[in-house]
Amino acid sequence: MHRTIAAALVMLALNTTSQAASIYKWVDAQGVTHFDAQPPAGQQTQQIDIKTPTGASSSGSSSQVKGDVQSEQRAIDADVKKKVAQDEARRSEDCKILRTNLAQLQNNPRVREQVEGGLKRLNEDERKARAAETETAIKENCTDPL
Repeated sequence: MHRTIAAALVMLALNTTSQAASIYKWVDAQGVTHFDAQPPAGQQTQQIDIKTPTGASSSGSSSQVKGDVQSEQRAIDADVKKKVAQDEARRSEDCKILRTNLAQLQNNPRVREQVEGGLKRLNEDERKARAAETETAIKENCTDPL
């Protein structure tokens, strides 16, 4: 039984590699590059063998390509980490401003806002509504809510 399963697995592995088909590459009249299993009629095509990677003819160049890919991936990872850190710093600063605004709304009964042409004093209902909106924003966007 085990031999039958092992033989079937070996045949399956050999069969999938032998079925790899060629891919055809061509550029249309608009300059768009296409890839397909069937070559188009009347177009000049380039046949691409998908069994062997292009540019990797020896194990030395294969390891060099792998090293280049790894260094490129490390650079991408570093960029992503840098952007995440910048976003986190920006979010932290925004949360600090939200908390300051909330304290002003809760503790100062005479809050004014900038409107067209001057300042407008918020009435009690407006002030409470703004405080509730600010609390919601803090809960949704800050890592350490109220």
